Amino acid sequence: MDKLWLQQQVLEQLSADLQQVEAALQTAHEAATHEENIAENKYDTLGLEAAYLATGQARRAEAIRQAIAAWRQFRPRPCDAEQGIRVGALIRLRDADGQVQLLFLGPLGGSMRLDHGAQSVQVISTEAPLAQALFGRCEGDEVSIQVGSKRQQFEVLGLE
Repeated sequence: MDKLWLQQQVLEQLSADLQQVEAALQTAHEAATHEENIAENKYDTLGLEAAYLATGQARRAEAIRQAIAAWRQFRPRPCDAEQGIRVGALIRLRDADGQVQLLFLGPLGGSMRLDHGAQSVQVISTEAPLAQALFGRCEGDEVSIQVGSKRQQFEVLGLE
């Protein structure tokens, strides 16, 4: 599978997400500053709520901008089997139920699913608990993570 194609798809998805968040930010900002939303009494909080929403949207937009910058600087390389799993690895995992999945480990903000033909690739970032458990692991290794009250087990089937 072409890692540069995956990187491009992630960048396109992040750019689309940024456009959507910026539009929502603009709407929330307009609602927060509109003259009809000026509080008439202490119980009239529409303008305040819109301001909180605009602040959250601004933070989300900044996080996406940082993720885009990280993905633009990212240079996927072939996997070195001796070093094990690192950022840029394409990992084939099997869970305890026998389900096989393909993961692409990238930098910030890459939590998304991409379809490449008939194959689906889950993009995860270095902050994901599964990514943390996989770092340095090699083909044939097993990892487990705690998700809520459930323990999940995985076997590394292959690396690219």
